[in-house]
Amino acid sequence: MGFLDAILGRRKPARPDLDQLFAVPSAAVTLQAGAGFAPTGRGSVCFASVEGGAFSRVRDEIRELLDAGSPPGGSPVEFSQDPYGYTWLLTRHAPDDLGGLVNDLHAVNTLLQEGGFGPQLLCSLTWFEREGIPLALVYLYKRGTFYPFAPVPGAAERRDNGLELQVRALLENDLRLEADLSRWFPVWGAPGL
Repeated sequence: MGFLDAILGRRKPARPDLDQLFAVPSAAVTLQAGAGFAPTGRGSVCFASVEGGAFSRVRDEIRELLDAGSPPGGSPVEFSQDPYGYTWLLTRHAPDDLGGLVNDLHAVNTLLQEGGFGPQLLCSLTWFEREGIPLALVYLYKRGTFYPFAPVPGAAERRDNGLELQVRALLENDLRLEADLSRWFPVWGAPGL
């Protein structure tokens, strides 16, 4: 950061820190004790699609890595594309295996980053639920921060902002939370919902 940036109040953005994902299991304890939300065992990673052999190899590595730990006859990883052209990877674990889920999400992000596709990474989501009410903790890769996303069940593209702010207050000591609320982007239709 230069002298002019300091005078104008500009700050250097937070750098991606994939190890922040490992804070999710302890945050989950706080989330369950303070708000009754339990892990669903579902998590996803969103990235901009890229064509070419190098990306296909990384995608095959991801599938091979995550399929190796899947139960017989089941596949923990599914790829899909949303209407905006982004690729989503969905992985599933038992709800009580949040550590394993986080390891998978971290491994996917790491493989993409090490394969030279870090700029294509957008976010990772870990899903929770309380009596049919969904909640995701969204990790913004480029910002190195989290924010809660609470879609209203049965409502077309409505979110529960009050719940999101409640969760932010609850988790402020557990996770590096995104301070800029305008960056709390909705992730409508994200796999795992």
